[in-house]
Amino acid sequence: MAEVPDPTTLLERIGMQLPLLGFYDAPDPTPFDPIIQPESGACVFSHYASWVQGVTLELTQDTFGCRGAGRWLCGSQAFGGENFVNFLVDTEGLKDSKELMGESVEQSHFYVQENPYLFIGPFRPECYEYLKTLTFMVNPDQLSILMTGAQYHAHVADPAPVIAPFGSGCSQLVNFPDISVAQSLIGATDMAMRHNLPPDLLFFTVTKPMFERLCSLDERSFLFKGFLKRLQDARLQPG
Repeated sequence: MAEVPDPTTLLERIGMQLPLLGFYDAPDPTPFDPIIQPESGACVFSHYASWVQGVTLELTQDTFGCRGAGRWLCGSQAFGGENFVNFLVDTEGLKDSKELMGESVEQSHFYVQENPYLFIGPFRPECYEYLKTLTFMVNPDQLSILMTGAQYHAHVADPAPVIAPFGSGCSQLVNFPDISVAQSLIGATDMAMRHNLPPDLLFFTVTKPMFERLCSLDERSFLFKGFLKRLQDARLQPG
């Protein structure tokens, strides 16, 4: 198994209080205990409080909660086609036309399972080989710091270090053009799921190569320089 990067310094420097959230594709649920399964129709993000308490959500092709998670993560075809597009455009008004919505759906990156189980829950270094993406649950200040970190090693000709694709909250956990590339994604921007989260919370989801880059930031980087200290000092001031 590849060496697992240590995020301790990164998390300390950005003041992370919430756990890192892993998205795993694994053959055995045992290492992920304690586990819960979603109730029928339940949004993935309704389990936010469980994640904070150290509990992992298990999804399968038969038990995936809401139809959106079934479609985007588990390959279910129960929610799709013309009715799917009509709902998003006519009922919820998310795109100007069905043509635009159809294009958006077609260009989305549906996750293809490799193993019987998907897990969304606290970062487990011992399960790193099954980790697909890692999510930082952040406030706006922490988001700005991590966005800077994502740009730190990037060349101008590289794929965009930070993207913000349109899509459901659960799709944003894995909606990368190429999961093997160092890239990050601003997530939890889907209005349909945000009522499950605190109002000042966003997600910053990274591929494993990007996670490894972020964990490599050292004393030469902005994590130990003036801009970050000024920001942190400002947050300590009363009022």
